[in-house]
This record gives sequence, C-alpha cells and structure tokens, in this order.
Amino acid sequence: MCPTCRRKLPVAEGRGPYAPFCSERCRLVDLGAWLDGAHRISAPLSDEDLDQGLPEDGDETGSRSN
Repeated sequence: MCPTCRRKLPVAEGRGPYAPFCSERCRLVDLGAWLDGAHRISAPLSDEDLDQGLPEDGDETGSRSN
C-alpha cells in the first residue's frame, strides 16, 4: 500500500522504481511533507540512538588491516 495515497501496489510490492510509493508524484508529495516540516521525528535523540551502529571498542568492523 502506498504510504501517501493508500493505493494498493502491484504484487511485486517494494520492487518498483518508486518503492515504497506507487508513483513519482506520491514520492515527491512525501518528500515535500518532510521538507515543510509536516513529517518530523517527535522524540529527541538519546545517546543510545547516536551510538547505535558504531563499532564497539576492539571491533575491527570498518577498519582496514594490512
């Protein structure tokens, strides 16, 4: 289902060129809502949110070793 217009998507949902939207128009309407401030993250970020996804001490993920 398209998050903008609620139209049903084809069976191959999520695989189209505008996924998860049904069209370029719906994609741009959603982008405009973010840019205008209609969509926003309502909760403030915590330190845990900021640390999420970063490598831990001793974890070599993302570092190069020769």
